[in-house]
Amino acid sequence: MDQLFAGVDLGGTGIKAVIGTASGRIVAEGHVPTLSHEGPAAVLRRIANLVDQLAQQAQGRPVAVGMGVPGLVDVAAGITKFLPNMPTQWREVPAAQTLSELLQCPVRILNDARAATLGELKFGRGRDRPALTFAFFGIGTGIGGGIVVEGKLRLGPLGAAGELGHQTVMPDGPLCGCGNHGCLETLASGPAIAFEGQRLMRIGLAPRLHALVNGHTEAVSTREMIAAAEAGDAAIRDAILRAATFLGIGVATVATLLHPELIVIGGGVAEMGSILFDRVREVVRQRIRMFPADSVAIEPSLLGERAGELGALALAAQ
Repeated sequence: MDQLFAGVDLGGTGIKAVIGTASGRIVAEGHVPTLSHEGPAAVLRRIANLVDQLAQQAQGRPVAVGMGVPGLVDVAAGITKFLPNMPTQWREVPAAQTLSELLQCPVRILNDARAATLGELKFGRGRDRPALTFAFFGIGTGIGGGIVVEGKLRLGPLGAAGELGHQTVMPDGPLCGCGNHGCLETLASGPAIAFEGQRLMRIGLAPRLHALVNGHTEAVSTREMIAAAEAGDAAIRDAILRAATFLGIGVATVATLLHPELIVIGGGVAEMGSILFDRVREVVRQRIRMFPADSVAIEPSLLGERAGELGALALAAQ
């Protein structure tokens, strides 16, 4: 029987986990709420319980565990340094050691966006392409990312290489949670796009969106905005295209710096489909002048929302 590994994707509201082989074959998977208000110790116990349950389903225990976490980590020490969207921000939490003691196996941790990048490298667009160079944009509640150069995930000295969502695309733009102004994340993340949809709805410029959510602004998401745009809300379509334009600027900047073979866009916002990708590709063609822009392919993730836990599985298998 092949060795089993566990991959865990820790989110602010939910924990997803899989048990599988180094080749990416999944034999058990599950999810539980994070309940992050209970604190790091309780969350880590919940993760261990979930892995134990999946091990029973898989009829075998993992020999190692990988975990993606939403923030800055000390990769070598396995310590969380700053998880901005978690209560207490998980400063100096020895997450890897604690989980290792609970599960009696080695545990490695990594920023969740870098873990998703690793997943795309091992099981997605990078599979069977050992020397691929690409950048990954993970667009959801925020915008994370990762950089792979010639088949190797680059982390930098603090594991923070690839924070693609925190490049400045509007110098006098909105204040970002990181403290900078005008980060790509403030203009093209899921909440940024949805917020503009809510604003347009409140001022009467999005009647189709209003009907789709029965007037409840809190129900607006990128999914409803796409439906409203397709139904004829011109202002909503313009808002989506504006966000995609900012994303295209960010993609063009990264592509110019790195000249990768590929840019992968994942996360929930990538599900907006052609309206997003067509504009991003158009902007990239407009802004890259130093080499043929079409030499950089821009494609959706092959792993979708499973990139995080599959990347964590790949981390464990390393």
